[in-house]
Amino acid sequence: MKVLQFPLAKITLAFILGIVSTYYWNPALTFLIVGLSLSLLLLSSFFISKVLTPNKSLFFSIAVCFAAYFLGGFSLFLNTDSNQKSNYLHFSTAFNNLHEITIVIREKLKSSKNNDRYIALIQNIDKESYTGKIVLNIAKDSLNTTLKTGSYIKVQEKLYKNSATTNPNQFDYGNYLDKKQLYAQVYTTSSGIQIGTKIKKDLWYYTDQLRSTIKTNLEKNNFNSKELNVAIALLMGQKQEVSPDVMQDYQYAGAIHILSVSGLHVGYLMLFLTFLLKPIPNTKKGAITKLVILILILTAFAILAGLSPSVLRSVVMFSFVAIGYHLRRTVNIYHTLLVSAFLILLFQPYFIFDVGFQLSYLALFFIVWLQPTIANAFKPKTKIIKNCWTILSVSFAAQLGTLPLSLYYFHQFPSLFFITNLIVAPLLTYIMILGIIVLFLAAFAIAHPLLIKPLEWGIYALNYSIHYVASFEQFLIKDIPFNYLLLITSYASIIALIMGLKKPTFQRIAVAFTFLIAFQSMLLYTKWQIQNEQEWIVLNSKKNSIILERQGDQAVVLTNDNFKKTEYSNTIIQSYLVANFSQLVTKKKLPNLLYFNSTKILMIDSSGIYNVKLKPDVVLLTHSPKINLDRLLSEMEPKVVVADNSNYLNLQKQWERTCAKRKIPFHATAEKGFYKLN
Repeated sequence: MKVLQFPLAKITLAFILGIVSTYYWNPALTFLIVGLSLSLLLLSSFFISKVLTPNKSLFFSIAVCFAAYFLGGFSLFLNTDSNQKSNYLHFSTAFNNLHEITIVIREKLKSSKNNDRYIALIQNIDKESYTGKIVLNIAKDSLNTTLKTGSYIKVQEKLYKNSATTNPNQFDYGNYLDKKQLYAQVYTTSSGIQIGTKIKKDLWYYTDQLRSTIKTNLEKNNFNSKELNVAIALLMGQKQEVSPDVMQDYQYAGAIHILSVSGLHVGYLMLFLTFLLKPIPNTKKGAITKLVILILILTAFAILAGLSPSVLRSVVMFSFVAIGYHLRRTVNIYHTLLVSAFLILLFQPYFIFDVGFQLSYLALFFIVWLQPTIANAFKPKTKIIKNCWTILSVSFAAQLGTLPLSLYYFHQFPSLFFITNLIVAPLLTYIMILGIIVLFLAAFAIAHPLLIKPLEWGIYALNYSIHYVASFEQFLIKDIPFNYLLLITSYASIIALIMGLKKPTFQRIAVAFTFLIAFQSMLLYTKWQIQNEQEWIVLNSKKNSIILERQGDQAVVLTNDNFKKTEYSNTIIQSYLVANFSQLVTKKKLPNLLYFNSTKILMIDSSGIYNVKLKPDVVLLTHSPKINLDRLLSEMEPKVVVADNSNYLNLQKQWERTCAKRKIPFHATAEKGFYKLN
């Protein structure tokens, strides 16, 4: 692949490898400093010698890659909040007791079912200065107004660490927050909040004020709320208020990416600005003026859109494009991509773990690399068909590039994506051009209904079209099993096949077929592995007793609760089935006595009835049975006691103490997560 021949490509890949390996291996700072110092010293010696024989050139390249690797690790270490001594993680009793915590609101998040949620910055804990980001959860209906960015809040609450997932193969929300350096959460209500009169007036405050001003002015002009929320998402990247139904439609139609401001949106903005700046003469002074105005407006737009990874990527990339044109140099898009990625990750290394960042770069790379080849395969003569073919070729290239990663993260594929993009492209062009004008005017409270209404109608048409495509749910392929091994081999196969098609040679075709065989081998190996597995799992489900028993790829649900038909596909069970390439065969009543391989399991429910003559290996307690556990343990001597999440918390604590006295392991799923036998 030609792009890998660029020195910057090797440097960027080594830099990313340094970030990822440092995150997972967590080496000491001394190791990173020594490694970076030695590699820089080696580089300097090569540079000073100025005599690069072929051997020395190779060593020089290796030294550059090592320097990039250690620079990536060092950058991650410096940008990790938990490494700062002032971070609240270093406060010994932060998670043990109630504390008086002073925080500043940074950003409004999408509300959950029960809470309004914010990203907040800790200022003080018990009047001692600390730093760090947290998620603030405020019970809904307990606070009448939305907290403003920059507001100082004082709460008397406890910090809660992000908990690990409590069910198998479930989305690990705690890990997701950790990668965003949100290490803790606070839960409170209006009665536990003191809102200060002081406001922290920083960049985030003024940006939020500008967004609020724009939204308020549009609302005053009777902009329909549903369309307005979509407009704010499309034009400013703020999706917090978009309704779940609309989000689902965009997801099912394969158009969820347009609700996140990215290269498409920034490209429209740049074209519009270039058009507006045409009257400025192309003199040396005029060209510099144009460039400065372009970069300043693009930067302001990135801040307005919340500095998300996709926005930053797009703005940095288009800024380099603008600089290249200003210098009258041919802009190599691969170099631009690599430079933008390197610079962003240098200052925000945690973006490498952001799914949006990964998908946006992959999509753009495949568009640049593959789209011209697809476009040249068919050359229509009429303009309409030519434009449609361009849209389809771009969509196909982006979809192919992101397909394995999308399957790995989301396990679904919107097969009508090509129809969606044909509909979206002209509508989005119209909305973006008109929307930029309306936003600018609304910022100064001079937006006129003659402009606002056409924008509203355009968004209504977009929503309606997306909803219509999404209504064909049979074309949305869901619950596609896809693991890490398949992810790696599928990308290797796709890249090798494209290289073979671009320039067919025996060697390239052979490599492509080798990777295809490797992909099929990984699929067969995964299925073989699954077929030879057996698992018996007590799930952590509040107020319910649910057990999953799997033999190979056949799973059975055991429960005595009102297990509705629709719950066969609930998140807990479906996540497990998809991850384990399995299917749910049936649902059965949970018996009082069951066997798994040679393990005898006694289930005691709310009736508290059991056979004292049994000698089970495992005792499972459900629905808070009124029993004398000490006597039961004396009579039966089980190897382990398991209590699921249908039991009262106080009883679980009592049972734990009883088991501890008799030195019998006790597993409460509410505290330790699911319990598994295999």
